Amino acid sequence: MVTRADWLDFAATLAPGSVDLLYADPPFNTGKVQRGRTREDTPSAPPSYHDAFETTAHWVRWLRDRLVATLPALKPSACVLLHIDWRTSHHARLLLDDLLGADRFVNHLIWSYGLGGSSPRRFARKHDDILFYAMDPDRYFFDPPMVPATSNRMRGELKKATDVLDIPAINNMAAERTGYPTQKPLALLDLLVRACCPQGGLVIDPCFGSGTTLVAAAHAGRAAHGCDANPDAVAIARARLTALDRVGSDPDPRG
Repeated sequence: MVTRADWLDFAATLAPGSVDLLYADPPFNTGKVQRGRTREDTPSAPPSYHDAFETTAHWVRWLRDRLVATLPALKPSACVLLHIDWRTSHHARLLLDDLLGADRFVNHLIWSYGLGGSSPRRFARKHDDILFYAMDPDRYFFDPPMVPATSNRMRGELKKATDVLDIPAINNMAAERTGYPTQKPLALLDLLVRACCPQGGLVIDPCFGSGTTLVAAAHAGRAAHGCDANPDAVAIARARLTALDRVGSDPDPRG
């Protein structure tokens, strides 16, 4: 289900104890207008959104209010995945420790995507951070994802994924590309949804952007409900889900 709303208003509509997985990919506070790209034959302006807060403290307060409003909707067995980057990951982890308890921390996942500019003054920034917390450390759902082994000894076999997820970002020629500026690859969300939400469970994404989480949930046999305040995001997500319903499925993200 796709809703145009602010996360805070969306949270108020959620039934208590109904959600199995909260995945949130909020604004990163880059201080920029994030602009996407459309094909040359598309007359409309590219999708965009303003990704800036007055200060980092304002960003933390914004996120705290929305997490506090959402947590009552999560089941005791639910998982929380917060997708951020180097700008705020340390602030977000302290916030989640405060709201949930440090004992609810499960993993600091690294999404290594390979793209990004280099610099003569620092190591190249080539990853995002995904903080994984559980509502109850003894009851949360987790199905370890399996990925192709890379060692010669295990060549051709599968192994359990590590906390470094080596999944390429979406390139300009990718079939799944929507033009949304911060679109995440379907393979990433497919892995996370299958690992952290049980079959038939409910996934929510309160900043869904291009709708990748909702599409991944549909592939994986999970229900999904999400919102975004950006009308461009809502239009793109609805179009993707409509296309998915029409053809039965998108290309399987696992190949």
